[in-house]
Amino acid sequence: MARHFFLDRGTIEHGRAVISGDEARHIRTVLRRGAGDAIRLVDEDGCEYRAVITACSARCIEVALLEKHPPPAPASRSVILAQAITRFQTMDYIVQKATELGVSAIAPFTGVRSAGRLRVEQLQLKRLRWQKIAREATKQCGRRAVPPVHTVRSFQEIVRSSRDNQLKIILWEDEKNTVLREVIRGSAKQHSMVLVGPEGGFTEQEIALARQGGFHAVSIARQILRTETAALYVLSVLHYEWESFP
Repeated sequence: MARHFFLDRGTIEHGRAVISGDEARHIRTVLRRGAGDAIRLVDEDGCEYRAVITACSARCIEVALLEKHPPPAPASRSVILAQAITRFQTMDYIVQKATELGVSAIAPFTGVRSAGRLRVEQLQLKRLRWQKIAREATKQCGRRAVPPVHTVRSFQEIVRSSRDNQLKIILWEDEKNTVLREVIRGSAKQHSMVLVGPEGGFTEQEIALARQGGFHAVSIARQILRTETAALYVLSVLHYEWESFP
């Protein structure tokens, strides 16, 4: 699938539009596109445009819009990945790959065993970084809609935010009786929220709270997986069982 770029709908006028900022810089300096080259654009509503570059400057790129296609129909299935924030660049990796695998949203949270404690302003900067990563991954894999990265919340807030129409799953390495495949195949629900813990895992108190909120505690492997591996594993299984969900 060809790569696309994001277009601010407010710049469209009389079949023409202007691209500026990082998008223009990437088109011009990284991909080396210039006047006469065709590109694909997507606006905030998911509408897709076939366009041709008419002019390039150091500040912006001007395009002529040749065709407009409506946004795709809403997905019949969706998955929210609720992920405990991690150290270093691991969270960046999870956001990128979860976006490629089609999650509808990413909900970062802090748990009892989450590594480090960041201030509110640091968490906000982190969220903006993760949202930018999700945006870039959306372009790279050809999706039209960028999954929102929610504000970092507590574990309790995440559990309370889940809805009755969701298949609720929490990954727990100490669960011995319930496996992921059985829970997925035993549910007719079209939407899911998956809770993945920090490097240190969930506490028994957190598992109990999640169960009270309607979550199924499941195991996914005999061995203990790293948090980034666990997140991508469960998304891949949902893809397989549901025959894709973006």
